[in-house]
Amino acid sequence: MTTVFKPIRPKKISEEIIGQIKELIAKGELSPGDRIPSERDLASALGVSRPSLREALMALEMMGFVEARQGGGTYVRSLTDNTIADPLASLIEDKSPRVLHALVEVRMGLESWSAYLAAQNATEEEIKTLQDLCHTMEEQAASGGWDADIDARFHVTITEATHNTLQVHVLNTIYGLFHTTIMVALSEFYSKEGYTELLLEQHKAIVEAIAGRDPKRAREAMMTHLLMVEAKMSQLLEKGGF
Repeated sequence: MTTVFKPIRPKKISEEIIGQIKELIAKGELSPGDRIPSERDLASALGVSRPSLREALMALEMMGFVEARQGGGTYVRSLTDNTIADPLASLIEDKSPRVLHALVEVRMGLESWSAYLAAQNATEEEIKTLQDLCHTMEEQAASGGWDADIDARFHVTITEATHNTLQVHVLNTIYGLFHTTIMVALSEFYSKEGYTELLLEQHKAIVEAIAGRDPKRAREAMMTHLLMVEAKMSQLLEKGGF
């Protein structure tokens, strides 16, 4: 009888390292932008030689999972960096109304589902972070409105609270455009009386639904918020710019 079995080849140490780091990225324990521990610390933690570790990190960089940055350090890359970020990079600077409007439509799908999942999966610490961010918004609202970075962090925290690695990677990839839509929308809303209070109530409603573990209500609250942003971007698109 013809054998169909193949000899089992022991894995190289570097392949074991690669597998472990890829698994940590897949689980979300290593997120986009996270710095990999130093070569010395990582070799010690894994109980491997530094040459084996270097071989593994070089392979991971060639695969696109990590990147060595100028000035030192190896960082986790977004899994979708090259497919989306580069072609749109120039449009971020131009604040193209058409691109910003399209991105809000993408956000409606991505973030409404993020809110749904966050209501199921958020830790108590993540809920506390969202509540603290809402409190900061409320304090800054008294001075006319909160900083776009605070708003962006709010939405990023919700996505991270899904504990879905791909959701986080996708948002990380479009973060520049994502932040720009928030900045533009806030500047437009702040110029209209009553909108700051409405925005604050919408953010509170999202957090209350997530804290209440009500996925459907969380998704609806996020959609209500983003539909208002989409309407504003539609107005800007019709006017042809800012």
